[in-house]
Amino acid sequence: MSVNLKETIISEIKKIYDPEIPVNIYELGLIYKIEIKDNNKAIIEMTLTSPNCPVAESLPKMVKDNILKIDGIDDVELKLVWEPPWDKDKMSEAAKLELNL
Repeated sequence: MSVNLKETIISEIKKIYDPEIPVNIYELGLIYKIEIKDNNKAIIEMTLTSPNCPVAESLPKMVKDNILKIDGIDDVELKLVWEPPWDKDKMSEAAKLELNL
């Protein structure tokens, strides 16, 4: 797997913010897995802060659309997962500082 491609995917994901929290979804810990198969298919496992999240439909679509813009990615398989459930411990230190946690 190309490290650069994975870093490019991460930087695209970091452009997407949870509308309720002023932190990007990568720093929030909503992305559980990023895998690249056959050098052009990204497999992403992500969760949301809650199953009732108002952006449950739009956030995964935004992630998928952003990743599809990357040169070298032809397909994105996005899995929304609820296990393990998201909690504040999954957030990066930067995100916790941003939110004063």
